[in-house]
Amino acid sequence: MGVADNLERELPYLRRYARAVTGSSQRGDAIVEAAISSLIANEDPADDRLGFFTNLEAAIRDALPDPQAAAGLDPASRSRRALLLTSMEGFPVSDAATILGCGAEEVGELMIEAEQELTRSLQTSVFVMEDEPLVAAHISQIVSELGHDVVGQAVTRDQAVERCRALKPNLLLADVQLADGSSGADAAAIITEELGIPVVFITAYPQKLLMGRDGEPVYLIAKPFRPDMVKAVVSQALIQKLAAQ
Repeated sequence: MGVADNLERELPYLRRYARAVTGSSQRGDAIVEAAISSLIANEDPADDRLGFFTNLEAAIRDALPDPQAAAGLDPASRSRRALLLTSMEGFPVSDAATILGCGAEEVGELMIEAEQELTRSLQTSVFVMEDEPLVAAHISQIVSELGHDVVGQAVTRDQAVERCRALKPNLLLADVQLADGSSGADAAAIITEELGIPVVFITAYPQKLLMGRDGEPVYLIAKPFRPDMVKAVVSQALIQKLAAQ
């Protein structure tokens, strides 16, 4: 495969990473576009996943504010990016070190720092909108082990909206397709508009929500998921929310 084919295959995951780092689908996608422009302008462009993410990381560093100016939790810190690269994107530590431009030992230290941030972050209430009982139980267990309180569950859009209005959770975990054929995305749009809470989508087809279109989600967990991926994405959504307050 050539550069164009490889880039097309990896583009959804570049968007996923940039969106999670910035907390914005619009800003994350803009950084990805800048990274692609830089890649194309290079006489000897990267042609594999590691090279694409290394190029994107350079664009992220250029776009981020001065870390010295950040107060409190920094959702885009190198420790957060190290955790997202390994837990969400599945890079081994050695590749994450290449992407971040540091040694593998430092990546290990950054990941420990990010894990410590998880224990310091505020515990909160979580609502799970998922029509597969085993998936709902598994993800609820993972979230509970992080110290959060799963306050309710739903399997349809109307059920989710009604229960979230009553329970007022601080985070929503949402499947895209629900039991009665209703849309989890529609439910999430209503709930976020009314409650102003972050949403983490759970889907077997993440590529369909990473096309670079308006209104696409910021945070995505792909099925089947690993516990470390759930922990990394959920904590990133909550830290972004805390940093914005």
